[in-house]
Amino acid sequence: MDRGELTGAERRVWAAMPAGTRDALAGLPSADLRTLLLTVARDRAATVRPADVVRRWREDRFVRPAHVDPRALAQVEARMWQLLPADVSGVELSPVVPMGTCSSAAPVSQNRIVTTMRASEVLSDPTNALAIEAALRRRRRGEVHLAAAHRVLRAQDFGPEVSAHFRLFALVSSARDAGSGVTPARLLIRHLTYWRTVLAELAPTAAPQLHVTVLDDKVIRERLVDTVRPALDGGPVPLVDEPERTRGRGYYTGCALRITVLGGGLEIGDGGLTDWTARLNGDAKERCLVSCLATERLVAHSGRPAVTPQRDRQ
Repeated sequence: MDRGELTGAERRVWAAMPAGTRDALAGLPSADLRTLLLTVARDRAATVRPADVVRRWREDRFVRPAHVDPRALAQVEARMWQLLPADVSGVELSPVVPMGTCSSAAPVSQNRIVTTMRASEVLSDPTNALAIEAALRRRRRGEVHLAAAHRVLRAQDFGPEVSAHFRLFALVSSARDAGSGVTPARLLIRHLTYWRTVLAELAPTAAPQLHVTVLDDKVIRERLVDTVRPALDGGPVPLVDEPERTRGRGYYTGCALRITVLGGGLEIGDGGLTDWTARLNGDAKERCLVSCLATERLVAHSGRPAVTPQRDRQ
């Protein structure tokens, strides 16, 4: 077993354990490992006092409530659902997904994911989960367009003032390649048109922009010029070329997107073409486009007044 990938904290913990412990645990059948971990969790939970729960509620960034007004958030998300094209299927995702949902399809470290003791992980990105659902549906029918709104939890520390959990409104489209970049171009037009509609209605005064970066793909670059741009030009939200972007290379393939407000100063959404459904279905002809928007950030810049409870209006 390769110890070179361990962090300093991991090496310290394993060094304190009896020799062979790591190999023994790694070799346990999944059901036995779950039983072991559940026993440990039950024993540790039995020692927790109410004061401990209050302290964790106050100090643990994973469990603290978000700062957004849920009524304003619900209003914005409800309108986003209304603006979706009729052929987009809504999906109410589970709070957990199979362990490895992110890391198996994309270059994401499992250390960024909150893993459970039951061979699952807390949903950290709805686009990964929707891609799995899209891959399953693609086996039964033609192209698939899915949407979901979900609160996600991520393990990495974003800073003292940033919540570890937040809501994302996500789109995933999957279709079979028709050659010459026609399918990716059509999917890009679909997603970009939707996000332009959302921004134009819900954040018109926040200087919203859509950004696109071609990732070393000559065909996608050509379709962006002769197909995608003509379909988007002249709209209320500009489509800005961002050739200097490097983030997302290796994660997205062919093309990456960003959604911003404040004239590009604040990112509120991201996306791009991926090979996820191709890998999930073992079919290199599959094309998949994912995109998402942080609805709490959209609420903050939507220009809509906060909803006031009825009891405070008297």
